[in-house]
Amino acid sequence: MQSENGVIEAIRGSELYKEYERAFNEATGLPLALRPVESWQLPHHRQRKENPFCAMLAERSKACASCLQVQQTLAEQAREKDATVTCAVGLCDTAVPVKMGSQLLGFLHTGQIFRSKPTGRQFDKLAGLFAQWGLQGETEKLKAAYLGSRVMTNKEHESVVKLLSIFAEHLSMVSNQILVQKENAEPPMITRAKQFIREHFADELSLGQVAKAVNTSTFYFCKMFKKFTGINFTEFLSRVRIESARNLLLNPNLRISEIAYEVGFQSLTHFNRVFKKVTGQSPTEFRSHLAHA
Repeated sequence: MQSENGVIEAIRGSELYKEYERAFNEATGLPLALRPVESWQLPHHRQRKENPFCAMLAERSKACASCLQVQQTLAEQAREKDATVTCAVGLCDTAVPVKMGSQLLGFLHTGQIFRSKPTGRQFDKLAGLFAQWGLQGETEKLKAAYLGSRVMTNKEHESVVKLLSIFAEHLSMVSNQILVQKENAEPPMITRAKQFIREHFADELSLGQVAKAVNTSTFYFCKMFKKFTGINFTEFLSRVRIESARNLLLNPNLRISEIAYEVGFQSLTHFNRVFKKVTGQSPTEFRSHLAHA
């Protein structure tokens, strides 16, 4: 799980994601979150464009627990494709899966909208639930926020989901590059280690060799590398090798077996397995798609 969270943090910190988030907020008026698969926090609380009504509910523990249950249901339903879930008060949240190869990293998440205009009568029917959540005494303020919540037609909502799906696909394509290139206020030791790995990835490189190159113990290096990159040394090395392999596959004159050994894999079977895990395609499929692009 730490590996997925590390990738999500790397993507969140990228300029690509920050620019898209700002544009999405302004264009749609909706909040946007990139959340990991397992998350025990409300994704939009205290974020840009949060629904004021939802913000009020989030301050009550019982209401918050109900909202978290909705997020859990949404995460379960959106593992393969976009999903929309309606909460107890009638607001909809939508999630779109973000993958790296075949690995589910997390979800692009938006919502806190009504699909049809809310009415005072609907609000009045929820009085018992609000009392159960400890919201007595805030009826007028709560009602104004409820009735002022964003309403979207089916067509508008479909367009928002389409935007998220396109961006999720883009993130899936560039997530590996973002992770490999991440230099996020990390200690000089980690920066030097990454550079050493990039310069020697084609060799039979071991954890001990890299630790020695940056003048630290293997144990300490292993611990710090995982902390600041979100993945272990072996996985990072594999990703650097796969990035190089993708570039070499652009040359149709190179055999796949040659490329595998050129980038440091000692087994073609191992190369094929790692390549597919990282990119979601076999080397042959990747090259075939390039030929037809």
